[in-house]
Amino acid sequence: MENDGIGEEEEITITAAAGQRKLSLKQLLRSNHIKSRSTSFYNLPSIDRLEMRLAPREVEKLMLHNAGYLAQKRLARGLCLNHTEAVALIATQILEFVHDGDKTVAELMDLGRHLLGRRQVLPAVPHLLDSVQVEGTFPDGTKLITVHDPISCENGNLDLALHGSFLPVPSLEKFPIIDGGKIPGELVFRNGHILLNSGREAVKIKVTNDGDRPIQVGSHYHFIEVNPCLIFDRRKSYGMRLNIPAGTATRFEPGDTKSVTLVRIGGNQIIRGGNGIADNHVNDSNVKTVMESIITRKFGNSADTGTSNGVIVEGSPLACEISFEAYANMYGPTVGDKVRLGDTDLFAQVEKDFAVYGDECVFGGGKVIRDGMGQAAGFSTADCLDTVITNALIIDYTGIFKADIGIKGGCISSLGKAGNPDAMNGVSDTMIIGVSTEVIAGEGMIVTAGAIDCHVHFICPQLAYEAISSGVTTMIGGGTGPAEGTRATTCTPGPIHMKCMLQATDDLPINFGFTGKGNSAKPEGLHEIIRAGAMGLKLHEDWGTTPAAIDNCLAVAEQYDIQVNIHTDTLNESGFVEHTIAAFKDRTIHTYHSEGAGGGHAPDIIKVCGVKNVLPSSTNPTRPYTKNTIDEHLDMLMVCHHLDKDIPEDVAFAESRIRAETIAAEDILHDMGAISIISSDSQAMGRIGEVITRTWQTAHKMKLQRGPIEGNIPDNDNLRIKRFIAKYTINPAIANGISDHVGSVEVGKLADLVIWKPSFFGVKPEMVIKGGDIAWANMGDPNASIPTPQPVIMRPMFGAFGKAGSANSIAFVSKAAMDCNIKAFYGLNKKVKSVKNTVCISHVVQLQRFLSLEITSYFRSSHVV
Repeated sequence: MENDGIGEEEEITITAAAGQRKLSLKQLLRSNHIKSRSTSFYNLPSIDRLEMRLAPREVEKLMLHNAGYLAQKRLARGLCLNHTEAVALIATQILEFVHDGDKTVAELMDLGRHLLGRRQVLPAVPHLLDSVQVEGTFPDGTKLITVHDPISCENGNLDLALHGSFLPVPSLEKFPIIDGGKIPGELVFRNGHILLNSGREAVKIKVTNDGDRPIQVGSHYHFIEVNPCLIFDRRKSYGMRLNIPAGTATRFEPGDTKSVTLVRIGGNQIIRGGNGIADNHVNDSNVKTVMESIITRKFGNSADTGTSNGVIVEGSPLACEISFEAYANMYGPTVGDKVRLGDTDLFAQVEKDFAVYGDECVFGGGKVIRDGMGQAAGFSTADCLDTVITNALIIDYTGIFKADIGIKGGCISSLGKAGNPDAMNGVSDTMIIGVSTEVIAGEGMIVTAGAIDCHVHFICPQLAYEAISSGVTTMIGGGTGPAEGTRATTCTPGPIHMKCMLQATDDLPINFGFTGKGNSAKPEGLHEIIRAGAMGLKLHEDWGTTPAAIDNCLAVAEQYDIQVNIHTDTLNESGFVEHTIAAFKDRTIHTYHSEGAGGGHAPDIIKVCGVKNVLPSSTNPTRPYTKNTIDEHLDMLMVCHHLDKDIPEDVAFAESRIRAETIAAEDILHDMGAISIISSDSQAMGRIGEVITRTWQTAHKMKLQRGPIEGNIPDNDNLRIKRFIAKYTINPAIANGISDHVGSVEVGKLADLVIWKPSFFGVKPEMVIKGGDIAWANMGDPNASIPTPQPVIMRPMFGAFGKAGSANSIAFVSKAAMDCNIKAFYGLNKKVKSVKNTVCISHVVQLQRFLSLEITSYFRSSHVV
């Protein structure tokens, strides 16, 4: 008999209704308990020894191992690893060495620094990898291993890097010697220093620690309230705090005496918290009561006649100054500093900073945002922010500036200086941090408005997850799923389809708007879809975009104040581009494809970019134009538009839409401001997760190709940056009539915000905030002791679960649908808002100022870069 490798002696206990009996594994496999290889796993008897019993954390480690092994295979071929591959390889190998069982945590922390060298990774990787963390199971339990500075040598130990993989170890000669290279997210600082707490009263006093343990005092702790064992002149410290950078501290060891400079607190001059010694306004009438309390409660106090006092000015011995570099490393860049956006050649320069130097809000142990310090006491929830993002660098069409972002009721309630108005200068009534306020640290981060993708084919629901994880928070388009109509066109045709789509997306933490089919030469049918919830209409050539249909659709849309999106007639069947433009009759219309391979009159659809009432946009597969752009598009077209490669006319139709020269020109038109919007065309000749990435790739390419744009300050790219961020934020918001709610980082708008590390800007967000809730974020091993061990994955957060997704998001519909109360009729939990001001927008190309869109109605006047 053939040996199948299973020992007769290996017994397994089978649990059955009649009781238990023991069978050898070979007997079991030949018995009726397992009848065939196709038997369902879930129909097997209970066999403990055949179960993997994987916990979720173990499944994630298997995923990490797969990524690590892929990285090892690439390393073995002599390829330099990217950031993700380097992290995966290091983390995977650490876990393998943990499993070997002969090394300690400390030994593995050191070993991890020698796996890869600078020659084995891409040039930017050493700058991106400060540390790699992973948790492994040792004989004494699960432990955290942190590898600091993991790319610290010229060459790694490739034997260790490939240990256990059985892959060949490549020669070091395969790896190039790389000199320098650009640093993603690089900060360029101003020369000079920043004077902290300028213009305030200050005093220098001696302080002695009479206790037997060290005492550490934070920058904003009311000094009169400190530990009773610190002996100093408490009268002179009344209303004062340490004159040191915000969030730092001064440490007093037992028996130590040191001189410290104190500075007057700001704001309303009210002391709260601490030991409750001076809980009141700071004024002379309260001094007697305060000093009596100090004596009664036996707080260390000693009159100091050798103190010096004055006002904080430059050059004063009482002054505290900090270099721009040190300041940026603590709180993020300030006015005049520059930040490289990702690995592009684009540099954003900070134009304004709302910070009060010395009173920055920083959260953490011993830092500023604590009771009575940066966090105000005695204010109700109604008076305080729900959430604050501190010290964020905001990049928006309105400007590039540094501010705290206040969120309340799901909206941006304020931009400026947040904190405690009782002890800080510059804090308005709308920026109070209180006991009910959550803090998101924005130091060193970039914050942008959530992206709006206004050309979405709703082919599958999984689009939503890819979109939000890339920073898209609003999706506009049409469809019903993978039907042929949806694969080709963004139309949700009938009321029954509209109801389904609004209900299906109700719990997703994204704003949605659906467009109905507008291809009809008569108004019947269009009224119904608009009242059913369409926030716009779509004219697509696959449904017949004839002049008659265009005229009728625009006429109906004008009645309801909704936008019309058009994909024009590639075949030139009813006329040429000039005939289509004539059918517009100077009415506002949004051209989904103004060039590229997406479709429209061949070969000169690009003419629409010069028509005032046309709002031109692009889709992302052709952005930017590169050497591989053309070759992928023919097959794309054949699939998306249900064409047959065996029909010559179908092939000719597809080929007529692919024109290299005008696709290349599209980049330049974007840079000039002649094309206003970039969107995806998701799964229908577009990639929904790459709207933001390809926008910045285009901007980068244009800087290399065309240099600085006219009117820009030579040493920064602010004008180009503001123009390009508008293409996926405010411009599509204006075009679709939703700019009152989304599209920018402005007070009153929904708090749809994306937080980026500068080094990963435009590629992979750090966090996506949806309507004030954290909906998606980079998060590590859920079983880990801290949130940062690998695998770190973009995951849904609490703002994406349960009813939160509907509570923090909007369904955009027509006003007619609002009047029909479709929220109640469909049972929607989302906020429902109507679009408006869509029929009064014009596209203005002003080559001196490079403006792109302009709302010309009396409702609003807005120039968009």
